[in-house]
Amino acid sequence: MTNTPTTFDLNQHTARLLLDEPFFAALSRRMDKRVLTSISTAGVKLNADTARYELVYNPKWFEDCIARREEMGDKGSARYRWVKGTLLHEFMHIVLGHVGGRLPSDGMSMDWNVAGDLAINSDLMDVDGDHHLPPECCFPTEGPFADFEKGLSAEAYYKMIQKKREENESESEQGESGEGGEGEGEGQGQSQGGEGDEDGEGQGSGDGDGEQGEGEGQGSGQGQSFDDHSGWGGDSIDDQQAREIANQRMKEDMKKAAEEADKAGSWGSCSASTKRDIKEMLRTTVDWRSVLRYFCRTTVKANKRNTVRRLNKRYPFIHSGNKVTRYARLAVSIDQSGSVSDSMLASFYGELNKLSKFVEFTVVPFDDQVFEDGVHVWKKGQNFDKKRYCCGGTNFDAPTKFVNEGKFDGHIVLTDMYAPKPVSSRCPRIWMTDRNGASHPYFQTNERVISVEDK
Repeated sequence: MTNTPTTFDLNQHTARLLLDEPFFAALSRRMDKRVLTSISTAGVKLNADTARYELVYNPKWFEDCIARREEMGDKGSARYRWVKGTLLHEFMHIVLGHVGGRLPSDGMSMDWNVAGDLAINSDLMDVDGDHHLPPECCFPTEGPFADFEKGLSAEAYYKMIQKKREENESESEQGESGEGGEGEGEGQGQSQGGEGDEDGEGQGSGDGDGEQGEGEGQGSGQGQSFDDHSGWGGDSIDDQQAREIANQRMKEDMKKAAEEADKAGSWGSCSASTKRDIKEMLRTTVDWRSVLRYFCRTTVKANKRNTVRRLNKRYPFIHSGNKVTRYARLAVSIDQSGSVSDSMLASFYGELNKLSKFVEFTVVPFDDQVFEDGVHVWKKGQNFDKKRYCCGGTNFDAPTKFVNEGKFDGHIVLTDMYAPKPVSSRCPRIWMTDRNGASHPYFQTNERVISVEDK
C-alpha cells in the first residue's frame, strides 16, 4: 500500500473521547500512535525497541469509515461512530490483556485474535442493530458466529472457535470420501473481515467404483479479524522481556487513567464487569526487578577500540584491528535524605549485587548535593552492602547535573520522590521509589517511576 496523503487527524478523534470516555481518553494520551499504511485497518503492537504497546493505523481506513457513515445519511458526530468504536476496540485489546499476559499457551494466532474481537465487540453491539463498528467485523450471535452467545471471555470464544474448526475439518474429510456416483461434500466457507456467507461449496470424491461427483455443501465460515495484530510480539528473549516491561508500563498507565476516570465520576462505555476486571488487574504488583534489568540491558552501547590482538583482515600488517565491546555507563544515584528506608535500600542493593555480575555502575550518593567523596565504581563481580554517606535534604538537580556532565548512558535514581522536579536528563532516567512515592509523587514526570518493595 502506497503512502497517500490523507486529511484524517487522529488527535482530533482521540480528543473527542474526553466528552464521554474519560478512562479511554486518559489511556489514549499515554499511548504511542503511529501511521502504518502497510496494514489495511488498525491494530495494537508491541514495539520491542521502546518496550511499549502502540496503536498503529491506516488513515485511509478511518476516512472510509467516515465516508460510509455519511452515505448512510449521518451528520455531525454520528459520522464518527465507527472511528470511535475502532479506537475503543483497539484500546480494549490492551486493557483486557489480549496482547500480553493472556496469550494462550500456543501463542498468537488468528483464532486468538478473532476470539479477542468477539469478546470486545460483544460490548460494542447495540440493540438497535447499528453497532459501534462496521458490519464486516466479528460479532457474537451474528453471521458465522450466530451460535456464539454474547458476553463471554476471549478464552471461551477461543475454545469455541477451535471446536468449530475441528468439526468443519472433520466434515470436510467426510465429504471428500463418497461412495461412488453422486458424492456429497461439505465445504468450509471463509468470511472476509469477519462476516461471510454461511453457504460454501464443497466437492466430494468417491473411492468406490462410481464416478467422482460434485455437490453443494453447507459451509461454516470462521471469520477473520478486521484489525491487525501481527506485531503482538514474538517468542525471542528480547520480545519476551520487552512484552513484560510493556505490560507493566501499561498497568501503570491504566492505573493513572482509572484514577482520572474515578475523579471525573464516569468510566464511559466500560461495563461494570470490565471496570471490575481492570480494578483487579491493577492490584497486582509491578516486578521492579525485571524493570531494572531491562533498563540496564537497553542502555548498552557499542564501543569500538583499536587492539593489536585482533589483526585488521584487509591490512593485517599495517593497521591494528578493531575490537567491539558492548557496555553501558550507568549511574545509580542514591538518595541519602533519611526518608529512604533501610529495608528499601537493602532490597535495592541486593538487586544491584545481582546485576553487577553483568554490568558496572557508578554509585552517586546525594542529598541536597552530591557527596563526591562517596562516588565510586561498582565493578563487575563486586558485592556491596547498603551504606549511608550523608543525611540532609533532597535536591534532584545535584545528581542530575553530575550525571549529565559525566556523559552516562543511563541514570537510575533511588529516592522517596519528595523534592521538586529536577532539570532534564541527557540520558534515559528511571526512578525507583517506595509505594507511596510511586502513587503520589511530589512532581509529575513522563519518565518511569517504579515502586521498590521492602524485604
